[in-house]
Amino acid sequence: MKYKYITYQTDQRRAYINLNRPDKRNALNGEVVTELLDAFDKAALDSDCKVVILGAEGKVFCAGADLAYLQELQSNTFDENLADSRHLKSLFLKIYTFPKVVIGRVHGHAIAGGCGLATVCDFVFTVPEAKFGYTEVKIGFVPALVKVFLLRKLGEAQARKLLLTGDLIDAAEACDIGIAQYLVSSGDLDTAIAEFSERLIKGNSEKSMALTKEMIAAIPSMPLDEALEYAAEMNAHARETDDCRKGIASFLDKTSLDW
Repeated sequence: MKYKYITYQTDQRRAYINLNRPDKRNALNGEVVTELLDAFDKAALDSDCKVVILGAEGKVFCAGADLAYLQELQSNTFDENLADSRHLKSLFLKIYTFPKVVIGRVHGHAIAGGCGLATVCDFVFTVPEAKFGYTEVKIGFVPALVKVFLLRKLGEAQARKLLLTGDLIDAAEACDIGIAQYLVSSGDLDTAIAEFSERLIKGNSEKSMALTKEMIAAIPSMPLDEALEYAAEMNAHARETDDCRKGIASFLDKTSLDW
């Protein structure tokens, strides 16, 4: 697919997927979602990619849904709107369950659906100037899809506060409550992401990280006994992988291992 609203490139086992619609504050519409889905599919199969870095061009990370696009959708039937909503759902789910680590590079404001994109990343690096918020209730809309992931990530109390007030919070608070994990100056952002991702690329098994992510997504919806049985099965499965054999042998032989 030829991209109009995003860019995709790889370098040193990192795939960089960037929103590239700065004139619209990288707002999301159906075409942007389609391109992002294609880019993540590409990254999943890309042997030159072990970690994905999701970022954006311009001053804003993502302002959420394109309001002009939403206005157009108001003339749609319920089934047409449901199809469009499911389209966005598939993107959030793909990023959340993606087999490779996804790092959000939030260099500017992440609002509404843009904050949703940050929420489904594994890690978020941000800068002090960035604001975060789920502002849908302020325009008569609902933060429907992101709510599913936010409840998992932050719990009900924090989710209620953020979703029902629609208030913006600064990057420091976003880190304190768990929407973001790392707060660095804008001048150090790319260096910090490069150093962190290098640790994952060289120090961790890609297969192990994929299995761990799979379990993190699956376990919260399971009853305790079912979750433990699933974990036991995954434990047994992991012992049979080439990566586990390689890692244990390296540890016992006291040899260095570069994944």
